[in-house]
Amino acid sequence: MSLYITSLNSGSNGNCYYVGNNHEAILVDAGISCREVERRMKRLGLGMEKVKAIFVSHEHTDHIKGIPVLSRKHKLPVYITDPCREYGQLQLDQQHIRSFRPHEEVQVGSLTITAFPKFHDASDPYSFIVSCNEVKVGVFTDIGHPCDQVVNYFRQCHAVFLEANYDEEMLENGRYPYYLKQRIRGDRGHLSNKQALDLFLSHRPSFMSHLFLSHLSKENNSPDLVQDLFTRHANGTQIVVASRFKETAVYHIHTKSDVVKRPAVSFTQLQLFA
Repeated sequence: MSLYITSLNSGSNGNCYYVGNNHEAILVDAGISCREVERRMKRLGLGMEKVKAIFVSHEHTDHIKGIPVLSRKHKLPVYITDPCREYGQLQLDQQHIRSFRPHEEVQVGSLTITAFPKFHDASDPYSFIVSCNEVKVGVFTDIGHPCDQVVNYFRQCHAVFLEANYDEEMLENGRYPYYLKQRIRGDRGHLSNKQALDLFLSHRPSFMSHLFLSHLSKENNSPDLVQDLFTRHANGTQIVVASRFKETAVYHIHTKSDVVKRPAVSFTQLQLFA
């Protein structure tokens, strides 16, 4: 069975990633409003009725601000750790709160979600692997540095949302104050283009079909720059830059290399290609 994935938004103004099959889907984070999630999914032909849960990576506003309304309106369980909920001050209905533990599989229909800890300046931050049969998709953003766990899971993925937050030269010469520059490039900050590229070149599996460059800084990066940088080294992997302003197309991820990019079509139509 294959997976359909899209970035509904990616950046410091809001993050939300969709991963699903023909029957069910999950969202990783929802840092845009419920209305925007619904609007963007509708444009892509994706139905909210397929979404069965939200998984929360950490408590920063650009990852959680749409979750309370989205959960209440669509009666969605929210998988979140206690420190994340406490520090994020999320007002969730008790019946919708679910917990998860690092490296333990959570089953949502035929989707298997595995969380693992990451280095970021948050209370209890996680990245996620979403799998269905043999297909695996990673959501790896807000990472201070590519630790052994990131490397291990990256090597398993057919497609990855990978942070490429900043260009080192742009950050150094930019207008941010020194303390903020240090936070961003610190071990609990964000991945630079160079760090993301090194991870990609050193640990990309032969079967990785898509790389979504995610969480680009508005001030310290350029979509054209990072697209060009990674495309030169793609070697058969399709490079997609996830926008901070709009959704990407829906991409159909298989275990084989014949991965097909689908434009905005209905989910019923997408099922014909499963």
